[in-house]
Amino acid sequence: MKLKDKVAIVTGASRGIGEAIARKLCEEGASVMLCSRSAASSAAAEALACEGWNAKSIQADISRKSDVEALVDETIKEFSRVDILVNNAGITRDALLMRMKDEDWDAVLQTNLTGSAYCARAVIRSMMRQKSGKIINITSVIGLMGNAGQANYAASKSGVIGLTKSIAREVAKRGITVNAIAPGFIQTDMTANLAEQDQQKILEMIPVGRFGLPEDVAQVALFLASDAAQYITGQVVQVDGGMVM
Repeated sequence: MKLKDKVAIVTGASRGIGEAIARKLCEEGASVMLCSRSAASSAAAEALACEGWNAKSIQADISRKSDVEALVDETIKEFSRVDILVNNAGITRDALLMRMKDEDWDAVLQTNLTGSAYCARAVIRSMMRQKSGKIINITSVIGLMGNAGQANYAASKSGVIGLTKSIAREVAKRGITVNAIAPGFIQTDMTANLAEQDQQKILEMIPVGRFGLPEDVAQVALFLASDAAQYITGQVVQVDGGMVM
């Protein structure tokens, strides 16, 4: 198994992409701490544990520094170390910028960008002591191309790309790699709720002609978390079916 004896934290792990990544890491031998704002991650962790994988869960809001510190402390208490961090948790509060409420701008930036920074900062110290570690930030193609009605989300996800590259430069000599994954339109609860005509318009923008699956993103996360990606850092890997070229 590629990740035998490794310990991972996956935020936003109660469903969709986060849950798929947590499962993939477990299947490759990692012990995984699943995290979400609600208690829903406990059900995902229990399902993995019932299948024989070493998975635990914790309820934490990554927009709160104290919650992030508790998340990392609990993971180290439970598993003794942290080798992999997957910053997947994120929210949307969509509206045209001229109509967007200040609190909706603030909430999206605080969770998606600041929360990712909190999590990365919280694990870096122990990773430096180990002289090894993998940080994987989940951004979005929206952070590369923008999208009407999502100025806050696009700004936060563009910020995650800048955060990724900056941290990668800071910690590279300590044996820590930092990369980002930019999913396109993935089959999740969000895309399932789109009107059929909207889905068709999106599909016309995707050269491969289909939405992605959470497992498509999970496979890339596994690669970046493994020793096969030791010489890759500061990169953004698009998983979008060719939508943004």
